[in-house]
Parts: sequence; C-alpha cells; structure tokens
Amino acid sequence: MTEASLIDPRAIIDPSAVIADDVEIGPWSIVGPGVSIDAGTVIHSHVIIKGPTKIGRNNRIYQFSSIGEDTPDMKYQGEPTTLVIGDNNVIREGVTIHRGTVQDRGETRIGNDNLIMAYAHIGHDSVVGNHCILINNASLAGHVHVDDWAILGGYTLVHQFCRIGAHSFTGMGSAIGKDVPAYVMVAGAPAGARSINAEGLRRRGFSKEEIAAVNKAYKLVYRRGLTVDEALEELNVLKQSCDKIDALIESLQKSTRGIIR
Repeated sequence: MTEASLIDPRAIIDPSAVIADDVEIGPWSIVGPGVSIDAGTVIHSHVIIKGPTKIGRNNRIYQFSSIGEDTPDMKYQGEPTTLVIGDNNVIREGVTIHRGTVQDRGETRIGNDNLIMAYAHIGHDSVVGNHCILINNASLAGHVHVDDWAILGGYTLVHQFCRIGAHSFTGMGSAIGKDVPAYVMVAGAPAGARSINAEGLRRRGFSKEEIAAVNKAYKLVYRRGLTVDEALEELNVLKQSCDKIDALIESLQKSTRGIIR
C-alpha cells in the first residue's frame, strides 16, 4: 500500500466500482462491479463484495466476510437485486449478507450503527434497523425484519418472514418461529417470552416510570389471557400515560406470523 492510495495493490477492484478517496481496502479483498463504497469505510483483507451493493460511510468490514452475494433461494434466477448498507456499522469476521429477490423487496437493507458479530448471517430481503446487535452465529432467514435496538443472542435462528421488535432481546440459542414484540425478552428452542428487556431499556435512558409502564403493558399482553386484539384495545388506553407503549402496539399490529407467547 502506498501513501498515495489506501487500497492495497494486492486487492482486486473492478474498474466500475465507485470508491471514495479515503476508503481503505486490505490485501486480497475483491470488490466487484456495481459496488459503491462511501467515505471513511475500511475493508480489511480477504473480504468479497459483490454488486449491486451500496455501502455507506465509516463502516468497518472484517476479514473473510461475504457481502452482497446472490441468494441461494431456489426462486432466484439471477435477477439484478441489491444490498444497501448504511453508516457506522461494524461487520466482523466471516459474516455473510445476501442481496434481495424480485419475489419480495428486491433489496436487503442494513441501517446505521449496527454491530454484526462473527459468522452471523443476514438472508435475502431482510431489513435490519439501527443500533442492532447480532451476536456470533445469529442467523436471519429471508424476509426477516429486525427493528431498532434489538439484540440477537449467539446462535439465534430466525425463521423467514419473522419480525423482531424494537428493544427486544433473544437469549443464546433461541429458535424464533413467530414474531417477537417490541421490548420483549425471549429464550429457548422454540423460544418463549420471559420478561421485558429491562436492563437494555435502562442502558438506553428509559426512566423508571417508562420501564414500569412497559412492564405493565407486557403483563397485559402475556399474563391476562387476552387475545392480541383485546390486548391492543387496552394498550391504546395505556399509551395515553406513556408514549413508549406505541412501539409495542406497532409491533403487535404489524405481526403476520403471530407473536411468541
């Protein structure tokens, strides 16, 4: 690597790739056609990036990751689909992220400020919000939505089309076959609801009163024997005293697979 270039001469860069001047790319990494990488991003050695893929600012992608590969979904027939990665993400060793399919969004999307730890997988057409953590070997099937501030414990497996709500938490080795509502902590295989993610909420600045309101809402959904529709009626009353309940209501309303109980 010379002073005039932050791209190691042993890297293989397609001439059509659009790369900001201060992007660092390590040896033996491959950047293919249709890839754009914005300012401040660092690509370590032995990374493969295929397009169409757009990578934002100040990301760090570690060795042996495969970014923007075709999906193995058998419906995929080589159509031009995309991967979009936002800003300030850390993508650790051996992570795999696939592009979308025309049968769904045609795009896999990763937001901002996420930590995706070693050997995690993000399948086609999935959407990961902001400030999420996927701990080692967490795996998302296709069409999964992960909302802001969710944490997926190591070896968590998420079935296709599931939604993981904001501020939720999955324990190590969880098998997720239904939707996880906002704020809820789940664990087990198959996963079951355990409590609210109280420690996570404290770390994010929720007040004692807000956490108490979220816990009351959790008990309303999980301890009263109500249907989801019945719980939503009562939650709409409860939210008048605490707007944090809106995230739980929204996650219940968006659920298509039913919620983990």
